[in-house]
Order: sequence, then C-alpha cells, then structure tokens
Amino acid sequence: MPRRNIILLKVVVWILCLGPLLTLLAKGFHLINQDLGADPVSVITLTTGHWTLIFLLITLSVTPARRITGWNWLIRFRRLLGLFAFFYGCLHLLTYLWFDKFFHLSEIIPDIGKRPFITMGFLAWTLMLPLALTSTTASIRRLGKRWQTLHRLIYFSATAGVIHFWWLVKKDISRPEKYAVVLALLLLFRILLWLLPWMRRPREARSTLSRASS
Repeated sequence: MPRRNIILLKVVVWILCLGPLLTLLAKGFHLINQDLGADPVSVITLTTGHWTLIFLLITLSVTPARRITGWNWLIRFRRLLGLFAFFYGCLHLLTYLWFDKFFHLSEIIPDIGKRPFITMGFLAWTLMLPLALTSTTASIRRLGKRWQTLHRLIYFSATAGVIHFWWLVKKDISRPEKYAVVLALLLLFRILLWLLPWMRRPREARSTLSRASS
C-alpha cells in the first residue's frame, strides 16, 4: 500500500480510537443529547473497561486478519491499537483509583487482595504495562527476538481482562461471553500457527506453493 494511503489510514484510525473518549467527554459536558446518567462513575468505569477489552481483541486480530487476507500493511497498526488498549486501561484504572477510592492506599491495597475481580483487573493492567513501555522502535531493536516473546503477554492480559469482566457482572454474562468466544478463537488461531508451520507463510506464498503442487 502506498505511504500516502497508510498515513491517511492512520489519521482515520486515530480518530476512531479517540471516538469513545470524545463521546464520554461530550456526555460529561452535555455537548450531545445524552449524559452520563445517575451514576457517571459507573458509566465511565464500564465504558473504559469495555474499550480496553475491545482494543486488546482488535490488536490480537491483526495477525489473523493479515494471514487470512494477505494484507501485510495491517501490521503497521498493531502497535498503535495496542497502545490505545493500554490508554483505555489506564483510564479505567484511574477511574477506580480516583473516583472510587480517592487514591486512598489504605483502601486500595486491601481491595485488590480481597475482591477477586479487582485482583484480576489489576493483573490485566500490570501485564499490559511492560508491553506499553517496550513499544518503541528502540526497544524492539534492543530486545531483538525477546521482544516478541515478551509481547505474547498480551494474550494473558486479555484473558485476565475477560475474567475480570466476567466476575464483575455476575448475573448477565452475555457480554463477557462474547469477549471470551472471540478471545478463544484468537488463541486457537495462535495455537494452529504454532502447530502448522505452513500457516505462518503469507497467503501469497501459500497460493504459489499450492499452484506449483497441482
């Protein structure tokens, strides 16, 4: 894909990724015909949590989409999408620390150990932290092959995030179930890539080999 098109697509992706935050701000300042309801903290917490999971799953979907379609330019957006997952994860955590606990460590620390869904959510964010810190080009060069190994933590972070949401809702688990199904399919694809080396080749290469053997 031409560089000009990539730049244009990146601008579009940035706008779309900032959309959930801009919508929350618009609701908070009554700029649209909606507001944050009677419990704004709950709305902000759930919205930022949902989008953290959504961006994690979209990030994990880049490799399967690239393998299936042969659109190698998709890889250029994986790091950006992963950073937006961390960004919304930070907003989600900040909402809890600030609006729910007012930064009172005497309440936060026992809460993390006492409530399993809080523990799992904190684990999900903690696993994302080293990924965000090593997302620079310099880190990729410095870590070499270890960078890929480290960034497989995203699967564990996404799993912890889905469990966090599942344990939070308790009764209506329809939405966390959908996230769990998508994550399971993405994990299955990763396992198949590991078990079947031919799947690691780009689609064009597989097509060439297929034509040559027929």
